[in-house]
Amino acid sequence: MQGDNKYTEEELVQLLRNKSRVAFSYLYDNYAPALNGIILRTISDEHTAKDVLQDVFVKIWNNVDQYDALKGRLFTWMINIARNAAIDKLRSKGEIMKAKMHTSENAVEMAGEHLKAEPITDLIGLKKFVSELKPEYRSLIELAYFSGFTMDEISKTLEVPIGTVKTRMRSALKQLREVYQN
Repeated sequence: MQGDNKYTEEELVQLLRNKSRVAFSYLYDNYAPALNGIILRTISDEHTAKDVLQDVFVKIWNNVDQYDALKGRLFTWMINIARNAAIDKLRSKGEIMKAKMHTSENAVEMAGEHLKAEPITDLIGLKKFVSELKPEYRSLIELAYFSGFTMDEISKTLEVPIGTVKTRMRSALKQLREVYQN
């Protein structure tokens, strides 16, 4: 471990498993902004997003023993926790009602925030390429990659069997590669 509080991923995970508050503070300071950005893509209300972020860090603290380095990086694991927590919060009945009750003033403000964030989420122009796909493929890519839906969630949302979703997703990615290469 280095003296300036920079840790390797392995050191950080071990310290978190040993319930080191210093390591947890380091984790929060270095990853909270990125995780908050993930949450804000799903939940537009900043106050609610901050609450979800706090819940995410509590889940990380309580479940760090479930992290498996063989399955991926720590940050990827934390992103999945954040994304799932945001989706769960959004699906809760109260949040759905709040989302439906936005005033026109809030909608204009949110649209302005979305326009500011758009260049960040589309630095490589992926949305342009996706717009050239067949409509049924476009919706799959948008749900999976821009909205963070899982294959199961896409299946339920589109009311299509999961096998069909997987087959169409493979075809969509193939077509996307072709569009990108041309």
